[in-house]
Amino acid sequence: MIKITLISVGKIKEKYFSEGIAEYVKRLSAFCDFKIVEVEEENYKKIDAATEEIIRRIEGERILKTLSAFSGKAYALALEGKKTDSKGFSEIVKNNASAGVNIAFIIGGSYGLSDSVKSRADGLISFSDMTFPHTLFRLIFTEQLYRAFTIIGGKSYHK
Repeated sequence: MIKITLISVGKIKEKYFSEGIAEYVKRLSAFCDFKIVEVEEENYKKIDAATEEIIRRIEGERILKTLSAFSGKAYALALEGKKTDSKGFSEIVKNNASAGVNIAFIIGGSYGLSDSVKSRADGLISFSDMTFPHTLFRLIFTEQLYRAFTIIGGKSYHK
């Protein structure tokens, strides 16, 4: 069974997001060995452009440390990534799973991903031109991953 890891900055504080994510994690257990690894989020009182860059760098170092223990392909989820729809995303999952390659997906924090994380990634994927809070995007991602497996399996979930 393929192993898929979601590396994400910060913890989910909102119960409604946690419950939604837990539901999709439960559903995913039928298709893959899925886990979420949370890296610590940086918090500063005063934010300016320089501070945003410091935050991305520090969070990026934490992500890269987590990735150093990972064996497989890593995809950063970023606005400037290759746009994909649900079927295209399912092809990425299917191609890696068919090759027996484990996958890590990376969601940055409030200020995005550092250039070093994007450079380390095997690919950049964009789900939308819209910007989402990273906690909401974790829910969107887990739903889309579940949808990808239902597309691969020809299930009726994807309409």
